[in-house]
Amino acid sequence: MLQLIKGFKDILPEEARVWRHIEQMTADTFADFGFAEIRPPVMEKATLFEKSIGEDTDIVEKEMYTFADRTGQLITLRPEATASVVRAYIQHKLYAGDPVQKLYTIGPMFRRERPQKGRYRQFHQINAEALGISAPYIDAQLILMLMTLLKDRLSVSDAGLHLNSLGCRQCRPDFKTALIGFLKSKQPDLCADCARRMDRNPLRVLDCKVEGCRQATAEAPAMTDFLCSDCREHFDTVTGLLNDMGLAYELDKRMVRGLDYYTRTTFEVQTGKLGAQSAIAGGGRYDELVKMLDGPDQPAVGFAIGFERLAEIVANEDVVPEARGVDLFIAALGDQSREKAFGWMCDLNRSGFRAEMAFEDRSLKSQMKLADRLHAARTLIVGDAELESGIAPLRDMTTKDQQEIAIDNLTEAIKPLLTNTDKQQRNR
Repeated sequence: MLQLIKGFKDILPEEARVWRHIEQMTADTFADFGFAEIRPPVMEKATLFEKSIGEDTDIVEKEMYTFADRTGQLITLRPEATASVVRAYIQHKLYAGDPVQKLYTIGPMFRRERPQKGRYRQFHQINAEALGISAPYIDAQLILMLMTLLKDRLSVSDAGLHLNSLGCRQCRPDFKTALIGFLKSKQPDLCADCARRMDRNPLRVLDCKVEGCRQATAEAPAMTDFLCSDCREHFDTVTGLLNDMGLAYELDKRMVRGLDYYTRTTFEVQTGKLGAQSAIAGGGRYDELVKMLDGPDQPAVGFAIGFERLAEIVANEDVVPEARGVDLFIAALGDQSREKAFGWMCDLNRSGFRAEMAFEDRSLKSQMKLADRLHAARTLIVGDAELESGIAPLRDMTTKDQQEIAIDNLTEAIKPLLTNTDKQQRNR
């Protein structure tokens, strides 16, 4: 039997219902904060990610799905969305009329890493990116939007905000020098990956999840002790704004981002509901990325939410509305009745009602069981006798009460009765 590719998964109907709820809450929340949706493609030129993420990162070195197309050009399935959004911002000159663009996207990403609980080789993210604003106010608004979505709209009650600053080109070199000196003194205690990346990308050592590395780097220098005056003022303003808004946060000197383009504000949201995989969202400022990708010198800040991890939490929080039940099930007995029932069902479907029937010949008992499984609010029973008399019984499946209804011009006669059903919400 054909099976899924390792590291990929099917989103089955019950789970898809949770995903739709998250997507709708995301769209509504982000619109409240002035963000518009953008949908970049899932494939890009490999050079886009090599330039943006950094050639020394594990993503580029080990994890990207990159292949040559028929012309020999190297194509990559996107491992993250920020670079694609920035590329679109540059290519379509979204900055021309107004450099300020607040954008979001939801979709699949691809990395060939070891599959584990909540992590797949095709995974999904919610990304928000605010371009063209250097003021720390947008950092604070973006964080507020993220926490509003997670805590207020999706009921992730224990979502905890962790905050740090990564400085800028002016102040980070001194920090890197101090950090590398510290790491060299701890080199025997570091894992092979950290020992290898220590000189090229020392910040990543602070993000290592190996317990021995975490213990060895517990007393590592903090970037916030090396901030230049501009970065210090920016970070103090962000924390002050968060305080004013009543948003709790934890200053976390160990927290860095896994991608090279981040500067200044960096943040992560963690939860205790996923075991060891505690992070469900992360982001920060990336003021040099637009220019790095041959665009105008425009600042930016953004975040990404891990969809699979968030969906696992939301599914257990009992906040997703119940699946819509069937407004009307038509139990048709006989070929002529089934033909009539099909026409009524289609008319109701086109009018925004969920009507169902059995398409093949079944006994009345079997059809009533099907109506129960579909959680039908009402069932109309129609056979040859009903067609001849022009009257059919309409049964309330909860109370079992029945009323007679004329089947001449049935759909118009029955719509008001179905509208009174409170088991569903529908858009007209």
